[in-house]
Amino acid sequence: MKIEEEIKQKQFKNEYHKAMVNIIFSYNWVIKNQVELLKPYGITLQQFNILRILRGQHPKPFTIKLIKERMLDRMSDCSRIVEKLLTKKLVERHICVKDRRNVDVLISKKGLALLKKLDKIFEKLDKNLISLNDKELKTINKLLDKLRG
Repeated sequence: MKIEEEIKQKQFKNEYHKAMVNIIFSYNWVIKNQVELLKPYGITLQQFNILRILRGQHPKPFTIKLIKERMLDRMSDCSRIVEKLLTKKLVERHICVKDRRNVDVLISKKGLALLKKLDKIFEKLDKNLISLNDKELKTINKLLDKLRG
């Protein structure tokens, strides 16, 4: 559906303004769908992001600082989110051997199992939500990279 129809606006000041509104609207649309998908599993989008970061590093641990640098939502309170993941037993935390002032965070077996389950669900969601072919997706990715300069 066109952005004009989605937000019931007949025209925009210019194509730049329309593109910005379209990007923001589309971002919120994707986030809403992902949040709804994660809700039955009792984790937030930020928790999911941290689990995926830790899985990418597995079996090596990550410090809170390194996790925060890789997060999609850098405004999140990474320490608080890790605490919630600890409570759910989805991650483990240990004092860093190299620097005792730091804490190492490692995804647990339970966390890995949850991500494996979610991978299948997200794969299906991606195919159902994104009605674009590989060439179109590459173009979008290229344009978004260019947008951010």
